[in-house]
Amino acid sequence: MSELTLQNIGKSFGEHVILKDINLHSQRGEFIVFVGPSGCGKSTLLRLICGLETVTHGQIHIAGKDVTHMAPAQRQLAMVFQSYALFPHLSVRDNMGYGLRCAHFDEHVIGHKVDQIASMLQMTHLLHRKPKDLSGGQRQRVAIGRAMAVEPSLFLFDEPLSNLDAGLRHTMRFEIAKLHRELGKTTVYVTHDQIEAMGLADRIVVLNQGRIEQMGSPMALYQSPANVFVASFLGSPNINLLQGGWQPNGAHGQLILKDGSQWHTPLINTSGTATLGIRSEGLRICNLGQGLFDARVILVERLGSHAHVYLDGPGHHRWVARSEVHEAPSLGDVVGATVHPKDMLWFDDQQNLCSTGQ
Repeated sequence: MSELTLQNIGKSFGEHVILKDINLHSQRGEFIVFVGPSGCGKSTLLRLICGLETVTHGQIHIAGKDVTHMAPAQRQLAMVFQSYALFPHLSVRDNMGYGLRCAHFDEHVIGHKVDQIASMLQMTHLLHRKPKDLSGGQRQRVAIGRAMAVEPSLFLFDEPLSNLDAGLRHTMRFEIAKLHRELGKTTVYVTHDQIEAMGLADRIVVLNQGRIEQMGSPMALYQSPANVFVASFLGSPNINLLQGGWQPNGAHGQLILKDGSQWHTPLINTSGTATLGIRSEGLRICNLGQGLFDARVILVERLGSHAHVYLDGPGHHRWVARSEVHEAPSLGDVVGATVHPKDMLWFDDQQNLCSTGQ
């Protein structure tokens, strides 16, 4: 197992800055997920680690060794691409053994390793097939098996599940998590899918416009996001956000909305404006007139085990609450909505978290 250290990594293409002063140190065997919107620099960062791109400034260390200017083949890592990158004319066996063959391993050793990995991935019966005869999930397992065969110190995954349908993505998430537990290899995984990030990561790194917004365990980022961007990016459906003017009122404060209504707030460290964030599971449906506000139901999504109830609230602001299916109101109903103070996240005028409501 190897540690990965990034020190002040920057990447520019001409005057266009892609990454700005990225610093990260992984623990051995840690599963790190880079997540962020398209164009935030997460795939570029992975390619810098792999050696497919050169850094503009900064250093990359793997297992304590400076690999910043080493060729990809010298870095003792393996990368699984979004597009599988399998050779169409080679069998599954030959695709999985390709890296070993390039490293001039004995054919007997190659065959033994491929058989071992195929057994682990439950692909022994597919070894004679060509990629065109495989499903998307099977092709992805071949790509993972090829990476495993070279026994890398570090695994890199670049949005490996984005080409799969929802059912296969769930299956492959399970397979990747299981594989990580069995191998214990340090893994860096890039995705735009927050479900993958939350489900797989020991630590999530949220990137935005080439910078790290926040890093930490999935639940730490979900419950205490550093700012409005992180709060908005993690969580499905999106967090409810309400911005207004803020002014102190004795030992508390008031959030003044555009329609002139005033909401009681804790005394927070801000000036001018504040933003209230409430996760859908924190906003609960109650009887009319008994909650934080009354609202009309404009959409109900029944998702089997639960429902998402969309509300037209004060100032025609849209809210979403989570409800048990059998308790969900009907379209057009006017209901109350309530929230416990502990489920409120307060952000200051710079959109940074200033109170978790605990």
